[in-house]
Amino acid sequence: MARGRRLDRAFADATRSLDARDRAWCRELVFGIQRLRGRLDYLLDRKVKRGLESVKASVLDSLRIGLYELLYMGGVPEYAAVSQAVDLAQSKGGRGVSGFVNAVLRGIARDGGGPEHFPDPETHPVEFLSTWGSHPRWLVERWLARWSADEVRKLIEANNGVPPLSLRCLWDTPEEAKEALEIRQIDARVVGLGTGCVVIPGHVSLEEAMRAVPAVVQDPAAALVGSYADPGPEARVADLCAAPGGKTLALAARGNVVLAADRSIERLRLVRENVDRVREQGRRPVRVSTVQADALAPAVSRPDMLLLDVPCTCTGTLRRNPDIRWKLTPDRLDEMAALQGRMLDVCADVVPSGGVLVYATCSLEPEENEKQIEAFMVRRPDFQMDPGAGVDVEFLNDGGYLYLMPQVHGFDGAFAARLRRV
Repeated sequence: MARGRRLDRAFADATRSLDARDRAWCRELVFGIQRLRGRLDYLLDRKVKRGLESVKASVLDSLRIGLYELLYMGGVPEYAAVSQAVDLAQSKGGRGVSGFVNAVLRGIARDGGGPEHFPDPETHPVEFLSTWGSHPRWLVERWLARWSADEVRKLIEANNGVPPLSLRCLWDTPEEAKEALEIRQIDARVVGLGTGCVVIPGHVSLEEAMRAVPAVVQDPAAALVGSYADPGPEARVADLCAAPGGKTLALAARGNVVLAADRSIERLRLVRENVDRVREQGRRPVRVSTVQADALAPAVSRPDMLLLDVPCTCTGTLRRNPDIRWKLTPDRLDEMAALQGRMLDVCADVVPSGGVLVYATCSLEPEENEKQIEAFMVRRPDFQMDPGAGVDVEFLNDGGYLYLMPQVHGFDGAFAARLRRV
């Protein structure tokens, strides 16, 4: 995988030639290593006298692959996992590393890799949650300052789970979608809770499922953001950070006229592909226009609703994007919060009196969520909270914000604020 790229995109490019079975096996390995990298590295570090910093990156990758296969891929025998890791390390680091890799992996296999080998969770919660829990220490410390150790542990366990494949139905009810999918021998589970979503097994053909049911791939949390927005019938909506287009199409399926904008032409292409796919199914017309534009220079004037699903740290999606946790830094959080504030200020000016501004993130961090909105409303007293009635009150906090937590709802984390200009 190319370093620095998003894992999902790098994985898709690297596995195009594989059949579905091999791709699924590789996905479990690659994404699993990223989820549990902190745990794997703690075990490896205990067996490397000079510490992992002394190990070449290519050899360390081989050790991680071998250890993940040993501990978490039950179909791989110990001898095969060790042998493959040795061969891989040898191809990258020369013959001199084979004995080292063999000794490290067999030592861990002999001793075991369970939680009893990690810091005590009661006396050293930060150390336990950052090693066995496999999250950056600075992020664990942030969360422990806000929530109890038990709550943070539940959140981290949720983040280390494998997320289901969820489809947001565009016109069918979830119950109708389940029936249509099962006619094609595709198992489906209705999510409920007003999400409009069904869950299907990850190994099924996505193309086959979408031929049966007009839908977009969307986590229930993102679907609830669209419901929370709750534009009126025929309302003109500007979705200014639209890619890949799930919220755009869900709003268009309600009958809204949507302008979908994104600064990236590559990501905007995903929106167009999704729109074209749904139009070809011909169930109902969708009124969507697309334009390449930066939200800091909005290509729209006086929409009935402006949806601003801003770039963020994505700490609510760590189960779905496990590599993000290792790329984030406190400085990055500050950068994102500053950018979001600028976007809010610019976009507020194009919302007319009586219009609605919906701000959304997939972050759990208050600087990107409620603190961002509170500061904005101090700067712009002409905007007031107007939560509407688009979602059940169980998803709203006392401030009227949509606030979803992975360990509570079983969805991705998400935040949204619905504000009306007076």
